[in-house]
Amino acid sequence: MESLAKQKDFGKQYRFMNAAEADSLFKTLLDPAVLHTEATPPLLQSEDSLHALFTTQRPDILFVILESFSSKLMTVLGGEPNVAVHLDSLSKEGILFTNFYANSFRTDRGLVAILSGYPAQPTTSIMKYPRKTQSIPSIAGSLKKAGYETRYYYGGDADFTNMRSYLVSSEFESIVSDRDFPVAERLSKWGVHDHLVFARLLNDIQQQSATTGSGRKPFFRVLQTSSSHEPFEVPYRRLENNRLNAFAYTDSCLGDFVHRFRQLPQWDSTVIVFVPDHLGAYPEHIDNLSVERYQIPLLMVGGAVSKPRRIGVYGSQQDIAATLLAQLALPHDEFTFSKDLLNPAAPHFAFFTVPDAFGMVTEDNRVIFDCQAGKTAVDEGVSEGKNLPLGKAYLQKLYDDIAKR
Repeated sequence: MESLAKQKDFGKQYRFMNAAEADSLFKTLLDPAVLHTEATPPLLQSEDSLHALFTTQRPDILFVILESFSSKLMTVLGGEPNVAVHLDSLSKEGILFTNFYANSFRTDRGLVAILSGYPAQPTTSIMKYPRKTQSIPSIAGSLKKAGYETRYYYGGDADFTNMRSYLVSSEFESIVSDRDFPVAERLSKWGVHDHLVFARLLNDIQQQSATTGSGRKPFFRVLQTSSSHEPFEVPYRRLENNRLNAFAYTDSCLGDFVHRFRQLPQWDSTVIVFVPDHLGAYPEHIDNLSVERYQIPLLMVGGAVSKPRRIGVYGSQQDIAATLLAQLALPHDEFTFSKDLLNPAAPHFAFFTVPDAFGMVTEDNRVIFDCQAGKTAVDEGVSEGKNLPLGKAYLQKLYDDIAKR
């Protein structure tokens, strides 16, 4: 009901300060590519950070968006042992971001943050406004301009919360969803179990082998899992706890997929990006006004990953777009809210929202502000209070941007 009441007049919400002050603070939070004008040339990245992650400038790219996963499920990030054993193993050969955060608490918000570099909102979901989502940039759109083929895989209903409309406007050329699987395979509350969706993707990649050659377009594919969601009923039993067992099931599906994918010629030219849509279900009963509520993994693996490494800069899902496009030497200046995590000249912070609160986290300050109560819920670190005005300005400018679209 609160969201319904606030679906209009976005430009009047979250007025923490005058416009000039918000503009001034907001500029300190932008990527150099966004700030660049003819009068202010961009700061140059160091050579060791620019295009350093991949062995080729046009790899095939696969995003695997993991339903509800969190850092607390990975031993390498200080979480539970013996749950996400395949992600733990893959982290040793891939690029693991160790201070990474979800932008929100819901799938519809998380998808837009991941795929469009657009931060989640505390009182609404921009995915529900097709007129507005048509004007926001997307990774798929940028890659399509660069010659990529684009496809989305999801075992559930692609029309849920206007997802299909958003994906089409984001320039995904085809969408594989529950209706593309036999009725006998739609055995989950959410549609098709994860192992069948991974199998469909692998089959499509194998079919593509026949056209592998100099004339083949690179692909950008996204697979969104769904089985690690309540009611946690999965065709798999390894752990007693139903929640943890569901996560272990999805982890086993992605592990089997990677094992099989390694045998194909496309593996050497592929980057797989594993990222959750948000943290959910585990740890149980975690407080929305807790920084740990938003800690998730970001892991890149594949034959086109140059070498294993851990990256400790602070960032959130909205930063994937700028980081990936910069590695591909593609422009990302239209992604106003996205920052290149590998550019030392860019500000490094994580931003997240829930109803009706926001958080901003940096190495020296962790802040969560309860907008409804009008008070700070968390303020920790050696520079207490530093991020509060920055977070307020950021949220104010985000709603200014929504109002204009």
